[in-house]
Amino acid sequence: MQTAAPKVVRSWAMYDWANSVYNLVITTTFFPAYYAAVTAVTQEQFAKGVTFLGRTYVNTEIKDYVLAAGFLLIAALSPILSSIADYKGNKKLFMRFFCYLGATSCALLYFFNADNVSFGLLCFMMAGIGFYGSQVFYNSYLPDISSEADRDRISAKGYTYGYIGSVILQLIGFALVMSLDDKAHALQITFLLVGIWWIGFAQIPFKHLPISPASERKSKKHFLINGFHELKIVWDQLIHLPVLKRFLAAFFFYSMGVQTVMLVAIDFGIKVLQLPNDRLIITAVIIQLVAIAGAIGMSKLSEAYGNIRILIFTVLLWISVCIGGYFVTTVNEFYLLASLVGLVMGGIQSLSRSTYSKFMPETKDTTSFFSFYDITEKIAIVVGLFSFGWIEGLTGNMRNSILVLIAFFVIGLIFLLLTATRIKPAKLQS
Repeated sequence: MQTAAPKVVRSWAMYDWANSVYNLVITTTFFPAYYAAVTAVTQEQFAKGVTFLGRTYVNTEIKDYVLAAGFLLIAALSPILSSIADYKGNKKLFMRFFCYLGATSCALLYFFNADNVSFGLLCFMMAGIGFYGSQVFYNSYLPDISSEADRDRISAKGYTYGYIGSVILQLIGFALVMSLDDKAHALQITFLLVGIWWIGFAQIPFKHLPISPASERKSKKHFLINGFHELKIVWDQLIHLPVLKRFLAAFFFYSMGVQTVMLVAIDFGIKVLQLPNDRLIITAVIIQLVAIAGAIGMSKLSEAYGNIRILIFTVLLWISVCIGGYFVTTVNEFYLLASLVGLVMGGIQSLSRSTYSKFMPETKDTTSFFSFYDITEKIAIVVGLFSFGWIEGLTGNMRNSILVLIAFFVIGLIFLLLTATRIKPAKLQS
């Protein structure tokens, strides 16, 4: 197929601009800092931990579990959602629903304080469900609007837009924190702004992204369960697609590491290195700015050396980051690691998405294939987050949790190497 008009491509990328503020502000910087302050053991009511549903946990441990539960729920719902989207021929409708769910949940964090921690954690979980639920449909648009030759570039464009937009709102939030005497209230206002930003800018892709023509919509009698049937069809095809099968196995394991690092890195800085909020914000900005260059750079390198070779190189960098994280003790060392995380964070996500789309067989059923991809990623995140939180709760030291992430990356690297052995030498360059 031909790549869609530039206006459509830009509109698609603008959804990354809209929703990436969730990733930066809610999961990476302001919310972790706010949550850590509200639930700190120095607070009398949390001296023994955070009580949630009748049981007491380490504060970051329960945050990992709650987020993992959200991922598990969206993984279970994705087949049903993609099936309904195929049946109705309007994945944009469902993308919009999850966008509004996530944005509203972020805005409701404005009311989160020490007196309603369970409410805050539930909003945090629902925001994650909204973000990743909408990603199922957002990602599935990539092969619909781009030719195979343009997918690396367009995928990178989406991530680049996301990093730029999220840094802008991050700086607005930073300005609020610096200008208001009530720092906690400044953070709560920022949560509200995330919801407004997300919904507001999402109107651009909602206006311009296409709706599937009636001729391509699927008529199914049992559309509520058809998504699981579609996943089985995808699974049955994978058996006969050795390259895609090995790539998905690699993606599953290295995603356990990548996504967990992205979700817990700031928690590590707060609890292990005891970084103050201003340095956490500086760290987050460093990560995002370097990630812009990383996403673009990985796209360019993949053109010269091939996707799989660059992914192998990137996973090796991730392993180095985790080893460094286990031994890091100073703020400057943490900044260096944050820079490396930013460099490989955007690159591996963007390249993974476009590589998967290239290895897919020719099909009009892009939603089901990307539903399979997203479910693979969500289950990986559940395993990664649960493992990280469980080891911290068991040992009382977040540093020990890094060891399991190294193991995940090594297994992912092995499967990438196996993928490379099944690709013809000429194809390694594509």
